[in-house]
Amino acid sequence: MKLPNGPQSPAIAQMLQWVAIPMSLMTACAKRYGDIFTLNLTIPIVIVSNPQALQQILTGDTKEFSAPSDWNKQFESLLGKNSVITIAGEAHKRQRQLLTPAFHGEMMQSHAKTIRNITEEIIQSCQENKTFCVRSVMQQITLRVIMQAVFGLYAGDRAQELERVLSAIMDAGANSPLRTLFLYYPALQRDLGKLTPWGTFLRRREYANQLIYAEIRERRQNFDASRTDILSLLMAARDENGEAMTDEELRDELMTLLTAGHETTATALTWALYWIHKFPSVRYKLLEELQNLGDEFDINTIHKLPYLNAVCNETLRIYPVGMLTFPREVKEAVNLCGYDLEPGTILMGSIYLTHQRPDIYPEPQIFKPERFLERQFSPYEFLPFGGGVRRCIGNVFALFEMKIVLTTILSKLDLELVTKQDVKPQRRGLVTGPNQQINLMVKGKR
Repeated sequence: MKLPNGPQSPAIAQMLQWVAIPMSLMTACAKRYGDIFTLNLTIPIVIVSNPQALQQILTGDTKEFSAPSDWNKQFESLLGKNSVITIAGEAHKRQRQLLTPAFHGEMMQSHAKTIRNITEEIIQSCQENKTFCVRSVMQQITLRVIMQAVFGLYAGDRAQELERVLSAIMDAGANSPLRTLFLYYPALQRDLGKLTPWGTFLRRREYANQLIYAEIRERRQNFDASRTDILSLLMAARDENGEAMTDEELRDELMTLLTAGHETTATALTWALYWIHKFPSVRYKLLEELQNLGDEFDINTIHKLPYLNAVCNETLRIYPVGMLTFPREVKEAVNLCGYDLEPGTILMGSIYLTHQRPDIYPEPQIFKPERFLERQFSPYEFLPFGGGVRRCIGNVFALFEMKIVLTTILSKLDLELVTKQDVKPQRRGLVTGPNQQINLMVKGKR
């Protein structure tokens, strides 16, 4: 089978580059090979960044392409075997149908006040004329939001312990290239004791499981149909056969929402505050738009603010948190970008490369929110949350949360960027994030 061209270096060398410098590797390959190329990782992977090809892939989920049943097993160690991320086929369709109502627009509205209150509470610790690490504060906010919106946990020992252990799991995974290798090479996943990286992870995961299952048991015993947190909604959900989620399914979906929804949104907010304060013109335009709100905190008005929306979208475009779409496997022989691909070929869309295409985004390395005011982009040109049946189920919630948190912070604090050197993206586990700490100073409180 002839695959698209790609680097000829040994597979182990390509894998090390993939783990250490994935964006540089993809950029170099796109420059040399174009819109489609093959990387030889654990198996050959065809990387695609052409919008027309992405449309063909992402809209052909049920015919020419499918999610490979065993490809997402690298997520199982944390998320479990029943997560909407790790399963495929009919099981994936069922879980997605059970999850979707919890992210309906009306449900999001009920969480708006929670997000605002949490943000106000946490930024109170930011003192005037003092600097703070943006990422740390954003992680506190997004984890607390997830804990309350997903679990309905507002206080107490269990909430504090779950916050602590989840933060430890996420930080260890994001800051360790070795952990990333563990995910790609299951043979490395051996428990060699509590002082080793994998051994530490397993013990933290087991402790998190104990806390989550204890909460599930208590909530089943004292079910309250009036609650609007996602755990309550998932407990009440029934599939087309009238069956509810098992405890194991609930655990895996809750862990998915807790980890994916916390880390990714914190990263996006960190980047947004960096860009807003790096460019005075962006900050000025955004503050001018927010000042027109007055003292009103109407979520519908905030959600429709054009420049705020453009800033969020440009943040998600320039350095997307998710570099890639979920993999697809060719089911029927298909021609893609001039290549005849046979069944069994694994494809991944490069969100990063697509967002960096100068034919779609002139001067793509420049942060320019105005591009989202000047034109609309198709779902295959701008796809920060992926696409097709594997599109991030929490995308609406993530953008909703970004807008409320940014509006609250900018309305309460007068901030100045302390980090003067340019910040670039780097791998953080299976996603991306800033390559250095970003610090802001509180010049005053509004």
